Amino acid sequence: MRVLLITKIFPNAVHPDEAPYNRRQFAALSRYCDVRVLATIPWFPGIERLSKWPIGASAPREEVIEGLPVRHPRYLYVPRVAPALNGPLYAASMLPELIGRGPLPDVIVGAFAYPDGFAAVCLGRLLGVPAVIKTHGSDIDVIPRDPRMRRPLGWGLTRAARVVTVSRKLADGVAALGVPRDRIDIVMNGVDVKTFQPRNRAEARAALGKSPSSRLIVFVGHLSRDKGVLDLVEAFEQLAPVHPDIELALVGSGAEEQACRAAAARLGGRLTVTGYLPHDQVSLWLGACDALALPSKHEGTPNVLLEALASGRRVVATSVGGIPDVLCSPELGELIPPGNRGVLMDALLRAARADYDPARIAELAGRRDWDDSARALHESLLRARGEPLSSTGGRETGDAPFGAPASKGGFENGAARTGVSLN
Repeated sequence: MRVLLITKIFPNAVHPDEAPYNRRQFAALSRYCDVRVLATIPWFPGIERLSKWPIGASAPREEVIEGLPVRHPRYLYVPRVAPALNGPLYAASMLPELIGRGPLPDVIVGAFAYPDGFAAVCLGRLLGVPAVIKTHGSDIDVIPRDPRMRRPLGWGLTRAARVVTVSRKLADGVAALGVPRDRIDIVMNGVDVKTFQPRNRAEARAALGKSPSSRLIVFVGHLSRDKGVLDLVEAFEQLAPVHPDIELALVGSGAEEQACRAAAARLGGRLTVTGYLPHDQVSLWLGACDALALPSKHEGTPNVLLEALASGRRVVATSVGGIPDVLCSPELGELIPPGNRGVLMDALLRAARADYDPARIAELAGRRDWDDSARALHESLLRARGEPLSSTGGRETGDAPFGAPASKGGFENGAARTGVSLN
């Protein structure tokens, strides 16, 4: 089966850490079918002059990422003015990427409901192949709030052969937009279990220069209001004077980083802001902590939640999105309402003082890896094509790969042989 994945949330050579969950899931999927990725980048006249866009605008046209042949086509984008136009413009921009580039796909996947999923459905209808939409969180939780977007969003979702979500809450949102329940599949993300596993807490703290006797709470993610990071900082500022042995570390960067660093200066070393860190360093912070704090306002199913549990660490998180699906036992952590700093402060104190067995946490969480996730996604794609579920446990054979006769999954122009590798 030849699978074309279209998404704007995917890494590139100048932004290699974007959406690691898509990179890892799609790389694992390539073990079961032939995969090509169109990791799209928005373009409009004058984009180079806007500070928000230069990183994406300068990305290469082709590269290889974790063995996947990836193209970075630009799609025409109209910022703010008429968002309902962006789906049709996206689809029109992608059509030249399919015509004359070897065998057509057997299924097209749009990873993000709009405009990516909308465009996947348009292209699928033009080419006579099924389209699958993979939803992530804000595309179902936030986009429908804009009355201009509900109709085009619903048009794409209801015409997709299957819709894939990462949680039951998102599945409910998809159903509310008109998609029959029997066309919705829940496919959880996975975890790199070699990187995220229970560590010796004292050794991890020593590696980070942290006191073995302190109680450490860690946040990992974008430092943004939607992630609740300012609620977390304010709760900790109230907690810190009364409990001098508790520390907080914020791992990540984002729009509120300056405000977080100002709070760190006020707290004199009790609050650490690390900035962006690669995955191996994130796993070290999770290994060093007593608990993860995740006070998000809305979520899909955040991968850091799965990574913390795989690392044997309990979690304090808001009861939003797919988080309750994962924190299904009090042993794994505590669910709290979003936006309530007093409740958050009390939960942080309990989490910092809790005594538990990390191996038990990891065992309860299940430690699903990316291969588990890819197999479930592969089954959804087979359902979209009306095929029996595969029992081969590996890549299907007999179909000409994309861009044949190039190397595995390659393009006719040899991108798979000459691209930059991002591992």
